[in-house]
Amino acid sequence: MGQTASGASARERLLAGAIAHVSEHGVGEISLRAMAAALGTSHRMLIYHFGSREGLLIEVIRTVEEQQRAALALILEQEAGAPPADIMRRMWARVADEALWPNERLFFEVYAQALQGHPHAEPLLDGIVDAWVEPLAALVAPGRPRDEARAQARLGVAVVRGLLLDLLATRDRAAVDAAMERYIAAIAPD
Repeated sequence: MGQTASGASARERLLAGAIAHVSEHGVGEISLRAMAAALGTSHRMLIYHFGSREGLLIEVIRTVEEQQRAALALILEQEAGAPPADIMRRMWARVADEALWPNERLFFEVYAQALQGHPHAEPLLDGIVDAWVEPLAALVAPGRPRDEARAQARLGVAVVRGLLLDLLATRDRAAVDAAMERYIAAIAPD
């Protein structure tokens, strides 16, 4: 597929539009045709680029996850030398931002489908935890042996995802933030 003057391919533009649409409106039961209409394209173009509605949604999730990991890398770079607890608070504020809740809901919806063995969703499981473990290991367990650091990072992924699910279910921001603060204090005391 050719590039436009801005350098973005048609697929990249459609994916960016789908991410923006899902972030603003959620996904609900939107059909591929309705998504195409919202993006100003045809459902055939979405099928061409993503294979199916589910394929598009998985790409939305993967891209948002990549953006979150890139944000973590940037925070780690910008905050080099800052206490790990401060970095963890900044990252939590980012991932728990209410503007991202539609993306988070989509993540958990498709994650559950993948765990139930739905063929369209199973590709999401590839690297869904491991992609976060390495970048977090140095943050949550600096100077520890690799296996211990990876285990601590895996625990961090589970805690953050669990608290995000709690936040989406209860909308009790104060209680969920307090729980995250307890976790941070336990593993990275100031």
